[in-house]
Amino acid sequence: MDILTAALLIALLIAILASGLWIGLTLLGVALFAMEAFSARPAGDSMVLTIWGSTSNWTLTALPLFLWMGEILFRSRLTEDMFKGLAPWLNRVPGRLLHTNVLGCGIFAAVSGSSAATCATIGKITLPELKRRGYPDAISMGSLAGAGTFGLLIPPSIIMIVYAVAADVSIAKLFVAGVIPGLMLMAIFSAYLMLWAWRHPEQVPSADAGMSLVDKLRAGRHLFPITALIVLVIGAIYSGLATATESAALGVAGSLLLSRIDGSLTWSRFVDGLFAACRVYCMIGLILAGASFLTLAMGFIGLPREVAQFISGLHLSPGWLLLMLMAFFILLGCFLDGISMVVLTMAVLLPTVQAAGIDLIWFGIFVVLVVEMAQITPPVGFNLFVLQGLTKRELPELARMAMPFFLLLVLAIWLIYRFPILVLYGPSVM
Repeated sequence: MDILTAALLIALLIAILASGLWIGLTLLGVALFAMEAFSARPAGDSMVLTIWGSTSNWTLTALPLFLWMGEILFRSRLTEDMFKGLAPWLNRVPGRLLHTNVLGCGIFAAVSGSSAATCATIGKITLPELKRRGYPDAISMGSLAGAGTFGLLIPPSIIMIVYAVAADVSIAKLFVAGVIPGLMLMAIFSAYLMLWAWRHPEQVPSADAGMSLVDKLRAGRHLFPITALIVLVIGAIYSGLATATESAALGVAGSLLLSRIDGSLTWSRFVDGLFAACRVYCMIGLILAGASFLTLAMGFIGLPREVAQFISGLHLSPGWLLLMLMAFFILLGCFLDGISMVVLTMAVLLPTVQAAGIDLIWFGIFVVLVVEMAQITPPVGFNLFVLQGLTKRELPELARMAMPFFLLLVLAIWLIYRFPILVLYGPSVM
């Protein structure tokens, strides 16, 4: 496969996306064209088998369940109570309730392990409330797009498991290695929100009236139901009592129980929440099917392998190698989802990475951060698709909103490169 073929496929993908066709159908169409034009393998049976395999994966069951949990919480008083509990504590912090996107995604990432589920669930909770309180859409949606990627970095992370298997490294050590970078990234995002609020004070809604510590603690009681639900889901996973999918089912049951107790669960809200979760998941499921088939097509025509082999043949220094790989993965993000990028490239790249003296645990966190960047990079930035489904905004507009957080991810990569102990300290003490 030559560079002209790659350019043709990129141009075709962008052109069809610009026409307004559904994202999932666009991905399927480009993949079908690539298979028919540049591969001898029959496209029809490949498409059917790939779509069935990608959408019948048991692991994906957690995604609609977490989406349903978010819909239940969104339609209950629990979400409003969450803001009541957080607002007094964030009242004097520059940026105020914008930090709920960062905090909420950080907490939920430790539950779901999925970037799409984190972005969709927290977005259902925070975006309507932030809009109601007068926060600008650009910073609200941009911070959610960036913070939604925490689902890839903060364990348990599905993509970390895939990398650990491909690189033959300890899954537990890789999970531990992601903790400090995850907390660091949350701090970086919050610091940026503070800086933004300091530079744009006129766009930040006025602070609520000051409260005493006792009043803040009293208001904090509103956080107890949500906190209890999170502890239930996280505790079930980390104690080994339940898988992520089973914990998602526990989350749904817990959210139904809590919303029934507070009196906000009615039959119409139950049905509306169920249908809304189904609609969002069908949108995500169609994209997953299209991305899976496009991944297969790219594998057959050899695009990831040829580009990876080209990079390996350059014999670069570790710093330049990582810079080249960052650009490479961002480019692949224009075609593929994160897990597919890891699966298709690790076999070729890992020998080069090891020859350059790069620790494979550290490289795993590097890959996750770069894949996070791809999640908010058009035209196949998965978090942007999720946000588009939630907000009905155009993809280029959402990409502009997310650009500051893309650059913050670049900063995070520079920090772990400059200070590798941020990644390696946790695994070293295990």
